Amino acid sequence: MSEERPGIMNRTLSALVLAAVLGGAAFAGGAQAQQTQAPSAAGPVAPAPAPAAGGIQGQNIFDVKPEASEQPGYLQQSNGERMKVQPGNNAPMWRQVGQGVTGYSSLPLHEAPEAGNLIQPTVEYPGARRTNAGEAWRQVRNDWIIPYGAALLFVTLLALAIFYFTRGAIGLHGEETGRKIERFTPFERATHWSNAIAFTLLAVSGIVMAFGKFFLLPVIGGALFGWLTYALKTIHNFVGPLFVVTLVFMIVTFFRDNLPRKGDLTWLLKGGGLFGGEEPRSHRFNAGEKIVYWGGMLVLGGIVVGSGLFLDKLLPGFVYTRGEMQVAHMIHATATMFMMALILGHIYIGTLGMKGAYSAMREGYVDETWAHEHHPDWYDDIAAGKIPAQRSQQKPAGSAAGSMATEGSST
Repeated sequence: MSEERPGIMNRTLSALVLAAVLGGAAFAGGAQAQQTQAPSAAGPVAPAPAPAAGGIQGQNIFDVKPEASEQPGYLQQSNGERMKVQPGNNAPMWRQVGQGVTGYSSLPLHEAPEAGNLIQPTVEYPGARRTNAGEAWRQVRNDWIIPYGAALLFVTLLALAIFYFTRGAIGLHGEETGRKIERFTPFERATHWSNAIAFTLLAVSGIVMAFGKFFLLPVIGGALFGWLTYALKTIHNFVGPLFVVTLVFMIVTFFRDNLPRKGDLTWLLKGGGLFGGEEPRSHRFNAGEKIVYWGGMLVLGGIVVGSGLFLDKLLPGFVYTRGEMQVAHMIHATATMFMMALILGHIYIGTLGMKGAYSAMREGYVDETWAHEHHPDWYDDIAAGKIPAQRSQQKPAGSAAGSMATEGSST
């Protein structure tokens, strides 16, 4: 019995507490009911006093409307007018900046026409959506010039590699005679090599600047890549004018022998004999070499040189605004991609693609058999004495240069 009494007492106390709580709630409800019925006899009860002002006040954000925006012509206000109604709100100024509006600048207009212009006006370049000129240039460069230029160079290299491994180098059918013909004089070779070296430096530096971040940056890291591109950009800018001079010498030096002849069309229609069949007849330079001369050196080279000199700010009479520089860059990059693709084919034929072609430019001489098979019309004029076999004072060691022109010998 002594062990059961504490449990009974605990239950009893819990019941008493629960009854007291329930009773208090019932009493409070009754009192509230009496208060609500009382006004019917004594009149309305005065409302409770409003809370004292002060502290943090809340309001629905959708109900907040700036009064200034309701004024007529709010969106057409100038920056000064906006500062009066909404101090600190200079949206009109930045709207004009985004639209390319030129502001005031104390610099002379003829020296700095864009000094008061932060964002260029809206344009629509080919291949880009209508936006400000700087963004449009970026779209053309990143969406067209870079990917399609890389694809052009890659396809060109791939086609040359496939042709080389399936066809091999173009060789001679007959035996060499040992008698040499001077194909290029020392001056011609010096002109060609100076132009070739300048072009190679420009091509390598341009490729690294355009595509280096895709294939070189992940390998050498940002610090080294930054120094490398800075050095190559400097080389590019200084070698460019040298390339201009050597290109002029190339055009003048080889102009006469690159004039069109009646057999050039036949050579082109037969593809130069590269895809089977006998090589068509040609004079000193065939139609393929003339395409490189007229299309690559004269047309594309002229576009590359003109736009490059403009980008170097070496042409007189221009102010060189951002818009002009952007257009010049797009022209320069596009023409350069086509020029490099064309010169790659020329380099292939002059090195791996044809036996004896590289030694002709390195040493200046070719064998009679080489001249007879690859440039028969040129060989016939030499054999007939119309063109001397030795045009310079320098003679190859251990050869009977010039004898063919006098003897009329042939293979």
